[in-house]
Amino acid sequence: MTRHRIYSVSVASVYPHYVAKAEKKGRTKAEVDQIIGWLTGHSEASLAETLAKGTTFEDFFAQAPRLNPARELITGVVCGIRVENIAEPLMRELRYMDKLIDELAKGKAMEKILRG
Repeated sequence: MTRHRIYSVSVASVYPHYVAKAEKKGRTKAEVDQIIGWLTGHSEASLAETLAKGTTFEDFFAQAPRLNPARELITGVVCGIRVENIAEPLMRELRYMDKLIDELAKGKAMEKILRG
């Protein structure tokens, strides 16, 4: 199986797009950071440090402080594919993050986004 290109892309290059998507719908950068923190265990400081280092998505998830076990409750469709049916673990992690940002942009309450 060939390695997907997104794995070697830096999180810092995509992060502004996550923030812009949220802000365009009236949400905030702080909410994006909260989602990423919930998913990966990153604090505000460790996320900023990771972004500054230019960490790739592959390393971002491999080195995450604590992947939230509740992330497996994330279901639904991203890019036409059901997240819960993605077999490749790293791609599933990426799609979990995409799905959470999509939910934020669609106006879903943070409590529901964070599966609370």
